Amino acid sequence: MRFGVVVFPGSNCDMDCYWAVKEVLGQRCDYIWYQETDIGEFDCIILPGGFSYGDYLRAGAIAKVSPVMSALREFVKNPDKLVLGICNGFQILLEAGFLPGAMLRNRNLRFICEYVEVVVENTDTPFTCLCQRGEVLSIPIAHAEGNYYIDPVGLERLKRNSQIVFRYHGRNPNGSVYDIAGICNEQRNVLGMMPHPERCCESILGSEDGLKIFNSIVSYHERQSVEA
Repeated sequence: MRFGVVVFPGSNCDMDCYWAVKEVLGQRCDYIWYQETDIGEFDCIILPGGFSYGDYLRAGAIAKVSPVMSALREFVKNPDKLVLGICNGFQILLEAGFLPGAMLRNRNLRFICEYVEVVVENTDTPFTCLCQRGEVLSIPIAHAEGNYYIDPVGLERLKRNSQIVFRYHGRNPNGSVYDIAGICNEQRNVLGMMPHPERCCESILGSEDGLKIFNSIVSYHERQSVEA
């Protein structure tokens, strides 16, 4: 399986994602510069965390018009092609319209960096197919704009379509609507999440729960390859 990690000006979690995929999972992984438009050879593209374009205007507001994002629109038309947006990557996916809703400043107006617990709400996605529904994962967050918002009509649509993949468990660290920590698109091949699974793929980091997400992606791809 071939992963690509997009690098925007201001990305700072791209190396963490690369390490998790290449060194921990043992999968092929390449960096993708934000000006790249030929991405069809990849199976899964990761939009990493950081501060793309310094988070000027709003987090993700400038990155959404990068050349690679135009290519990504064609990329996701293939249901077997996957996109994982982590933290700033999630913000970019929202700004670009790949996922519904928006990000607000954290409820306490402060940057939060800590481990949180999230519960798996949907296992019928390529990103959670090895998880159990109701399973609680320990994954770190690091953001100032992680307060996910969507209007009541949109929230009901997310619930009805089972697009809510992760919810904060025990306590809500940022004020996110319905304790939402991660959502997918209706086709299930795009996931945005605020917690950082790439930062908890090795026991030395305090948790290996992030591996369940990356291993799910690989397992899904292998299954699709066999069926094809």
